[in-house]
Amino acid sequence: MLVLGLDPGLATTGYGFVEGDGQKLTAVAYGVLRTPPHTPLATRLLQLHEQLSQLLAQYRPAVVALEELFFSTNARTAIIVGEARGVLLFTAAEAGLEVAEYTPLQVKQAITGYGQAAKSQVQQMVRILLNLAEIPYPDDAADALAVSICHHNSARMAALVEKGR
Repeated sequence: MLVLGLDPGLATTGYGFVEGDGQKLTAVAYGVLRTPPHTPLATRLLQLHEQLSQLLAQYRPAVVALEELFFSTNARTAIIVGEARGVLLFTAAEAGLEVAEYTPLQVKQAITGYGQAAKSQVQQMVRILLNLAEIPYPDDAADALAVSICHHNSARMAALVEKGR
């Protein structure tokens, strides 16, 4: 199953495609979607939609997994990231894809076994779990790969529970 993990942001949205068969995980592609600063918000959101649409058409994932919005003390930042998340959710739904959402705590726990793990610990575990030579760069891409891995782990657990019924 190919899962696209997304780490939402307006200026930079991380993406990570991870293929998995229930046992082995492989990074297929990862990187960031960027929108230029000093561009009207509506234009940036449209660009985000167009870039994600191109990725979905190119890789055809089975599922899109997004990180939920972490509470921010800066309300303006939280609103802008929420708007970007909305575009990402819309784009996935428009493509007819299943969407799963995970909190940062769930992602950290799935990757490291500890919900309060440091960002560097999560990145190192992403590198190890995907058998990569280096930690994925930039951070947003590593975070997106972590979200994708989180979904693979959650889907595997759900399948085991269902099988046990």
